Amino acid sequence: MPKFELRVLDELSSVDAADWNRLSGGHPMLSHEFLHAMHQSGCASADSGWLPQFLTLWDKTGPEPAGAPARIKAAMPLYLKSHSYGEYVFDWAWADAYHRHGLAYYPKLLAAIPFSPVSGPRLLALDDTARAALVDTALAFAQNTSSLHVLFPQPQEAVLLRSAGMMLRSSVQFHWNNPGYASFEQFLSQMSRDKRKKIRQERRRVGDAGVHFRRLRGNEIQESDWAFFARCYRRTYREHHSTPYLNLEFFQRLGRTMPGNVLLIMAELDGQPIASALNLYSQETLYGRYWGAMQYLPCLHFETCYYQALEFCIEEKIKVFEGGAQGEHKLARGFLPVRTLSAHWLAHPEFSDAVERFLEREHQGIERYVDELTEHSPYKDTPDR
Repeated sequence: MPKFELRVLDELSSVDAADWNRLSGGHPMLSHEFLHAMHQSGCASADSGWLPQFLTLWDKTGPEPAGAPARIKAAMPLYLKSHSYGEYVFDWAWADAYHRHGLAYYPKLLAAIPFSPVSGPRLLALDDTARAALVDTALAFAQNTSSLHVLFPQPQEAVLLRSAGMMLRSSVQFHWNNPGYASFEQFLSQMSRDKRKKIRQERRRVGDAGVHFRRLRGNEIQESDWAFFARCYRRTYREHHSTPYLNLEFFQRLGRTMPGNVLLIMAELDGQPIASALNLYSQETLYGRYWGAMQYLPCLHFETCYYQALEFCIEEKIKVFEGGAQGEHKLARGFLPVRTLSAHWLAHPEFSDAVERFLEREHQGIERYVDELTEHSPYKDTPDR
């Protein structure tokens, strides 16, 4: 077993971006650029209750020449959290139970992408040895906190985390899959008649209102576009009586540092922008993230957030569109239920036992929920592929 050197990082400037991205496997929201933008803009920082405590394992025994700087071998995007906002896997009831018994639930350790209910690797490593060492390191590091939570890991990572003693929790998202559609119309041809008719009606209402769309990628996005999007984003949060997590600097940094992964959809009426939606994407997956509108128009949300993005996926041959957390309304628009996972370790044995029993009951409910949703699939029984 190789010996790794542990370094706990409160920012990423000390890690070479290429080395980090080699570990993250091309996932745009696990990239050095995305996470560094989160930290440098102050969105995920000690002041916002997201103190980076990234676990990194380094090794000098690899192929590098003698005396060369150590190379990073594994990493976990880990945060010390003083609250549970911005996570999308809800543990407020657990925190309340701790409080009612005079115990401190916060700070807790959270392995996640801040403010992003997005699946992907959480044990960033190139081999199983380093990956296993990372799990052991994380659990040892968590001993001085109430708990460790790993949100939206890949299924094979969840198996490893469970074998190390963590409890698994299930939740549901809605994803769209592209088997190789040649056009939006071909996608519609696979839908049941009533769903196909509804989508066409929704698109027609937006078009008849005179709304036009621009799909802007990376360097095509101007500062004025980012400023407008940020206004839309803040307005949406205000309408839901919430405080926005992200700021204009963060969005601008994304545009500058990872332009090949950014898609901004702009809706315009009479030559003026009225709504916008931000997506991030890789060659395989598009991630729908945020949207907002400065005025209400029927069906504008569906066209801006879903149908324009679906057309982009078809044109670019992107296989999966992750529509974000929750949202049963996505089912009627071609998105199907997908089980997602999280892993949890609680230091207090009695609370751990109680949570484990709760998760068993919750899992049964999730299974029934997914079965019910699947029975209402928007697709024809016999698809024309």
